[in-house]
Amino acid sequence: MVILGVDPGIATIGYGVITCESGKYIALEYGAIITKPHQLLEDRLMQIFDELTNIIMRHKPDCMAIEELFFNKNVKTAVDVCQGRGVILLAARKQSIDTYEYTPLQIKSSVVGYGRAEKQQIMYMTKLLLKLEKDPKPDDTADALAVAICHANHSMNKYF
Repeated sequence: MVILGVDPGIATIGYGVITCESGKYIALEYGAIITKPHQLLEDRLMQIFDELTNIIMRHKPDCMAIEELFFNKNVKTAVDVCQGRGVILLAARKQSIDTYEYTPLQIKSSVVGYGRAEKQQIMYMTKLLLKLEKDPKPDDTADALAVAICHANHSMNKYF
């Protein structure tokens, strides 16, 4: 199974493409889509859509797992991030990819074993589980890989 994990945003969108077979994870590609803060919002959204579509076309994932949004106090940022999340969902739907959503608590519990894990713990566990040479950076990338691993774990548990 090929899983695209996404940590939604507007400035930095983490992504990770993994395979999972027999409980073993392999990272195929991971990184971040970075948009410029002084770009028009619609240009940032188009960049996110286009780059994510390219990733989808390259890897043809079986599904996409995305982190549910956690809203902080900055309403302007929350609205922009929601719009970024919308184009991420659209990119997956346009390629007929099923999407699964997970809360930060579900992701942390699945990857680290503790729902209140810190960013460093997420980075460490994604590096360990995927046998990476170094921590995936930025932390949005580690989060995207973690959500993909979370979905792999949930998928395996459905069948056993």
